Amino acid sequence: MRLFGRKNEFTAEPADGIGEFWTWWAEARPELDAMVAAGEADRLAEWIGPAVQVVHPSLVWEIAPGLSADQALVVTAAGDPELRPVAHRWATAAPAADARWEFHPSRQANPHAMDLTLDVGGYEFALDKLVLGLRAPMGNPRVDVIAHHPIFSLLDDETRTEATLLALDWLLGEDDVARWIGDVTASGFEPIDAVPAVHLPSVVSDLASGYQDEQWALLEGETATGARLIATARYPLRPVDYPLFDQHIAITLPYLHRDADGLPVGPSLEALRDFEERLTRRVGRLNGSAVFAAHMSAEGQRVLHVYADPAGEAAVHAKELVVSWEEGQPQVDVVGDPGWIAVSPFLT
Repeated sequence: MRLFGRKNEFTAEPADGIGEFWTWWAEARPELDAMVAAGEADRLAEWIGPAVQVVHPSLVWEIAPGLSADQALVVTAAGDPELRPVAHRWATAAPAADARWEFHPSRQANPHAMDLTLDVGGYEFALDKLVLGLRAPMGNPRVDVIAHHPIFSLLDDETRTEATLLALDWLLGEDDVARWIGDVTASGFEPIDAVPAVHLPSVVSDLASGYQDEQWALLEGETATGARLIATARYPLRPVDYPLFDQHIAITLPYLHRDADGLPVGPSLEALRDFEERLTRRVGRLNGSAVFAAHMSAEGQRVLHVYADPAGEAAVHAKELVVSWEEGQPQVDVVGDPGWIAVSPFLT
């Protein structure tokens, strides 16, 4: 119980806070269960809130109906990609679910969402009165949403947007919102082609069915110096699909044979393809702890981007593999990048 004598400050590594949280949870569980049984929601919040802050002060938590247990403790990054790995490591370290508690690193879709009503700005926000205008442009792996509810004309923009985002989490689950929802607008006016919100999951399911197989996008651009650049990226490419992969491994391979634009040709192109095939095979043998995300070629160099769980051995494999490169001095850079900033132009 000593955890709650601490101030609301964050000085430890997240892993330390995660371990401390679950140690405390095991000790405090009888008291927490008693609070749940007594309906003491305010007291429960006074206990759990500071405990979550020890993991990270910016995490958001809530108690929701469980999918199989009586209730779920949800500790979420609330859309912050920098914090998503922390929330998922918290959930990975959780004890096994039982009849009373289960644990999630993001809000789960609520099968009874359309029966829910909450107070928003003093007005009843019932999901069965929420309608949506949905746009899914050809070739775009996201659905743009215009939401309207009868109370929206009575609310300010920020409040109705927050209500809309919460409703989307209930309908789809927070992770699928991150995967498949694009622009979100909360409007005081009903869109012309609006449909009841209950149809959103089926629309998203239809969209997602077109992206079940592995796909890659070929892109072209320029470097900062104006040189031609060619890139290939996994498509769609989204950190939410790999929440524990916050280690960025950049493999830089200089190549000898290039055209007038500095792009690889002939023997160099074949050598790069062979290297990528060997890298892909190694990544595939890492039991799902790494993903080959993209590569870029320009000005006599190809940079391959791999994201990995730092608890795995992807970085070791990359450093072993580059030893075989014969067209100049290769380089392997390994850094933390939970927001996938290094490949941000390719995120979809």
